[in-house]
Amino acid sequence: MRLLFATSEIFPLIKTGGLADVSGALPTALFAAGMDIQIVLPAYRGMLATCESPRWLGSLQVFHDINCDIYQTKLPGTQIPLLLIDYPQLYDREGGPYHHPVYGEWQDNALRFGVLSKVTALLAIPNALQAWQPEVVHCNDWQTGLTPYYLRQMNSEAKSVFSIHNLAFQGNFHADWRFRLTLDEQDFKVDGYEFYGQISFMKAGIYYADSLSTVSPTYAREIQTEQFGFGFQGLLKHRAADLTGILNGIDTQVWNPATDAYLPVHYHIDKLRCKKEVKHALQTELGLAQQANVPLLGVVSRLTHQKGLDMLATISHQLLESGCQLAVLGSGEPLLEQQYQALMQQYPGQVSVTIGYNEPLSHRIMAGTDIFVMPSRFEPCGLNQMYGLRYGTIPLVAKTGGLADSVHGGEIKAEGVPANMTGFVMPQNNPWTLLVTLRQAIKVFANPSQWQQLQKQAMLQDVSWETRAENYSNLYQTVVLK
Repeated sequence: MRLLFATSEIFPLIKTGGLADVSGALPTALFAAGMDIQIVLPAYRGMLATCESPRWLGSLQVFHDINCDIYQTKLPGTQIPLLLIDYPQLYDREGGPYHHPVYGEWQDNALRFGVLSKVTALLAIPNALQAWQPEVVHCNDWQTGLTPYYLRQMNSEAKSVFSIHNLAFQGNFHADWRFRLTLDEQDFKVDGYEFYGQISFMKAGIYYADSLSTVSPTYAREIQTEQFGFGFQGLLKHRAADLTGILNGIDTQVWNPATDAYLPVHYHIDKLRCKKEVKHALQTELGLAQQANVPLLGVVSRLTHQKGLDMLATISHQLLESGCQLAVLGSGEPLLEQQYQALMQQYPGQVSVTIGYNEPLSHRIMAGTDIFVMPSRFEPCGLNQMYGLRYGTIPLVAKTGGLADSVHGGEIKAEGVPANMTGFVMPQNNPWTLLVTLRQAIKVFANPSQWQQLQKQAMLQDVSWETRAENYSNLYQTVVLK
């Protein structure tokens, strides 16, 4: 099968969140399984210089005044063809793929990702660049949401799969953008790409794609409800028969405590004692007291309301007064950043807070902490809890989305840890339930034999992409046969 995979970010070239990890790992697993796959991505600043021997394929007329050069290279570390859209006026900028370094979202994001969507569609019809044509185009999140619309507009024979990674980010823009993006006026309606008087990339993806997927079975059900649907619950209910929830996996080559290049010491399921050495090194690096028998809690996250980290801040004093330590890495809402920085000032040697993005440190926190805290109010899939399982760092999660699908709680009794237990799951989502659940985890941590049994059960979980890639392959086959 020939598959064109469209994304706005991909690890290791450009990353703001989990979409980049999925975009790097899923195509790699599909390619290893024998799929004929190409990936398309904007050429952000410095990307052409970073990639190996990019070859100019030619130009595509995207809109009447926009001609894009298309370069082919390989996704670093793989043999997968990567098509880069070179249009410096839109993509060669300081800052991130979606935001100005200071002033928030780029004001022309509608055009920037309209171009990505349109180029993806143009690559799926006969063109002068290459004879290769996809049978399926896999679009990811709102940034590629117009692709299924353009495919229909161009009468492409390729089928489209649209994956919802996070419904909260929708790509809604002023209605006037429909003219610039050459969207047909007759489709600016409820049964089309219109959403409360705006154009919506997310709405277009959901409405026009041949098939829909999202990143966990629980999230697939949740987004059909008012609480989690963000205004799309009615449309998603209508398309429920076309909606599949497939739990994400992780790259088990990159995330492997036995080989992780960012760790000072390596360990595996039969050598867990070395995990304590990683913890000791992390405590030294972060200026925390050297206390091996004190539970060290880890957070690597955007510091936002969605992630529930305001709840952790609310109960932090009761938690820290019990003697545990806390290591936080992330950035986000200024008030939350300030709250956590104030905690570090108040509890020197007990709390470490690093504001920003730091991939090496994220690996060391994942390996060196004992309990990984994810009290998200909603979480389409989440990857950090799977990294925790892989590293024997026990996840404590809210019962939502992919967290509920990947972490199994249980009640520990005198006879030991339940055989299917891999972490701690909050039965309700509020600060006090978080505190009670954390205290339960800390109590189990104090029993070394129970804790080690729990670690081993966590590390035995299959969190790889191989099984998930097979699920996607089956989905592609189904959509082709529709």
